[in-house]
Amino acid sequence: MKVLLLLGLVAVALAERTSFEGEKVFRLKPTTDEHVTLIKDLALSMEVDFWSPESAEQVTIDIDVDIHIPASHTSMVYTVLNQSDMEHEILIEDLQAQIEAQVESRTVTPRSHSYTKYNSWDKIQAWISSVSAANSDLISRQVIGKTYEGRPMNVLQIGKKTGSPKPAIFLDCGIHAREWISTAFCQWFVNEAVTTYRSDSQMTSLLNQMDVYVLPVFNIDGYDYTWKSNRMWRKTRSRNYGTRCRGADPNRNFNARWCTEGASRNPCRDTYCGSKAESEIEVKNVADFIRKNKSIIKAYITVHSYSQLLLFPYFYYQLAADHAELMSVARGAIRALTSMYGTQYRAGPGATTIYPASGGSVDWAYDLGVKYSYVFELRDTGRYGFLLPESQIKPTCEETMLAVKYIATYVQKTL
Repeated sequence: MKVLLLLGLVAVALAERTSFEGEKVFRLKPTTDEHVTLIKDLALSMEVDFWSPESAEQVTIDIDVDIHIPASHTSMVYTVLNQSDMEHEILIEDLQAQIEAQVESRTVTPRSHSYTKYNSWDKIQAWISSVSAANSDLISRQVIGKTYEGRPMNVLQIGKKTGSPKPAIFLDCGIHAREWISTAFCQWFVNEAVTTYRSDSQMTSLLNQMDVYVLPVFNIDGYDYTWKSNRMWRKTRSRNYGTRCRGADPNRNFNARWCTEGASRNPCRDTYCGSKAESEIEVKNVADFIRKNKSIIKAYITVHSYSQLLLFPYFYYQLAADHAELMSVARGAIRALTSMYGTQYRAGPGATTIYPASGGSVDWAYDLGVKYSYVFELRDTGRYGFLLPESQIKPTCEETMLAVKYIATYVQKTL
């Protein structure tokens, strides 16, 4: 009887996992106002999952648009696109097949954590405990609050312990649940910090003089949901009053021109800004922590994917007061990144480099007084999108480390 019950529970769990069999990711290349209107009309007439840009409102001329289309609407989309003169191509022929291919053959014990594999939340949580315990001379762990579903948000403070507050950098990953390469980078960074301290002069100097606060997974509930139910989930998992649609976009929920450009008031949209600024407990926990430590936090770095960009404020049409310096540092960081594998990145303010988006963490941090505030959009440029293969974790993290260390070293020199 117990075996039958267990099999029944497994069957229910598998049945609840969203399948994307036969669903496709298209790249559209609008070059006229009519093309832009066509894309927005498609979004109104069916369920369209925008990969890049992040919503129909952000679609403009001469910016490629990557959209994920349900299998039930594929024929209609083909017909509409073929009747138009808009250039288009298929990036992913079968989304479910690509999802299954992303997590490659496992040579590591399923229960063990690996820096070159994507790790579930349970593995990351166990890793947070073990890496903190094994490196207690460099790492202090603190819980800055709990998520909507009650999971602890651990921040790792990495640096030589001096007994007094040091200038610091705040680094977070995984604000959008489906961007798995982002969370992989924060784990890689922690490992690099503790294993190269003393042997690498740049890292040693940095951790002697500064601390780095690392939030390995910002949107834990959403990240866990991508592993167990819906690989393409983006938002938090909070309940919204009056609708079955759950969650808000945490990167539209900060109090920075909240819910104006590039955000939605519709709780069913991926860019839903929430019921108010900091309505999402995860956002409030991070904002409270940074506000409490704003006198020592000198840089804020948030890691996303995809598009190969290094962005800084503002994500609305106004240049930051420190635009020239922020651009100079970004270009230097990109040169460092490109030096390893030749990966090409672009740098610039968010709004003019990609699209406007209000309520973002980087604008909020900058307005709070954290001058060196940056957003990384990691690999790739659309071939795999959010489904970057595990074989690319190592090179992506290696090159990104060079850019992050460049920014950190620059900030260190300004102290």
